[in-house]
Amino acid sequence: MSDGLFLSIVMPVYNEERFIANTLDQLLSQEYPADLFEVLVVDGGSSDRTRQVVGQYSDRHSNVRLLDNPGRRSSSGRNVGFRHGRGDFFVVIDGHCHVPTLRLFRNIADAVAKTGAKCLGRPQTLDAPGISSFQQAVADVRGSRLGHGGGSLIYSDYEGFASPVSNGAAYSRDVFAAVGYVDEAFDACEDVEFNLRVEQAGIQAYNSPGFKVQYYPRESLNGLFRQMHRYGTGRCRLWRKHPQTLTLNTLIPPVFAFGVLLILAVLVAGLVLPIPASMQWLCAAPLVAYFALMGMESYKISGGSLQNLQRHLAIFFAIHFGLGFGFLEELVRKKLMREKTRRNSVPEPE
Repeated sequence: MSDGLFLSIVMPVYNEERFIANTLDQLLSQEYPADLFEVLVVDGGSSDRTRQVVGQYSDRHSNVRLLDNPGRRSSSGRNVGFRHGRGDFFVVIDGHCHVPTLRLFRNIADAVAKTGAKCLGRPQTLDAPGISSFQQAVADVRGSRLGHGGGSLIYSDYEGFASPVSNGAAYSRDVFAAVGYVDEAFDACEDVEFNLRVEQAGIQAYNSPGFKVQYYPRESLNGLFRQMHRYGTGRCRLWRKHPQTLTLNTLIPPVFAFGVLLILAVLVAGLVLPIPASMQWLCAAPLVAYFALMGMESYKISGGSLQNLQRHLAIFFAIHFGLGFGFLEELVRKKLMREKTRRNSVPEPE
C-alpha cells in the first residue's frame, strides 16, 4: 500500500437508487491512490435497487464495500462505518450529493498533514448542479440569514480552526477513542450532538472550502416540511441531552409554531363562539407581522419576481413551522411517555 493517509468514506444510505451511482463515480474518480481509500456504503434496508447498484460497483472495485445497517437510521449507519472502517481518517458523505472537486481526498490528506487536525469542517451548500427551480428557491431561502442559523459555517468559505458543532464531517480514528460513537437514539441532529461532544473533548475542526460538498434540497414543499419536522424533533432531543444548547435561535421556531396553532384555534373558535372580531385581529397580528417580515426577505432574494416571492414565502413558513412543530411534538410525546410510565409504576391498591 502507498505511504499516505488512508481514508474511510462512510456513506449511510436508504433508497438511493436514483443517485448512488453518480455519487460513487465522483468518489472513485478522485485524484487519490485507490489503495489509500475505501467507500463503505452502509444500507438501512433499502426497498429499491440501491443494494444491487452498490453490489455492481463492489464487484468491479475492491475498495467499495456494502455493509448492513440494522438500525436503519443515519446515526446507526455512521457507527457501522466508523466501527468497520480501516481508515486513519473517516469522512461522512451522503448517498445523494455532488462533490465539486476531484481533489477532495487530496485536500483532506494535505490539510491533515499540514495542521495535524483531528476533525475537519466543510461547507455543505445546497447549490448542487441540475436542481429544479423549486430546489433553487429552497437553496436561496436556506442560504439567507432568516432561513438558517447565523452561527453555522455550512455556507462559509472560512479557512482555519473553529468549533466543529455546525459542520464537522471528518474525523481521525483518535476522536472515537476520545468521545465514543454517534448516539443512535437520534434520528436527526445526530451529527450536531456528536460534534458537540467532539468540541467538549477540546477538539477543534479545521475548515476549508477545499472540503466542500454540495447537497440537493428537497424536491417539494411537503418533503421540505417533513425534513424540517425531523430536525425539530432532533433539536428537542439535543436540548434534553445537552441543556446548554437551548439558545434563542432554538426557541424561536417552537414559540412561533405554538403561536400559529393558538391563532388558528382562536380563529376557528370564532366561527362558533362569540369572540369579538377585534380580539381575533389582535391575536392574528403577530402572524401578519411574521408574513410581512418574511415577505420583505422573500422580495429581497426573489429579485422582484412575484412567483418567486410567493414560493420563497411558503418555503420560509415550511422551515420555521416544521422546525417548531417537530420540537413541540417531541416535547409532548416525551411528556406523555413519562406520564404513562409514572402511571404504570404506581402499584394498584390491594
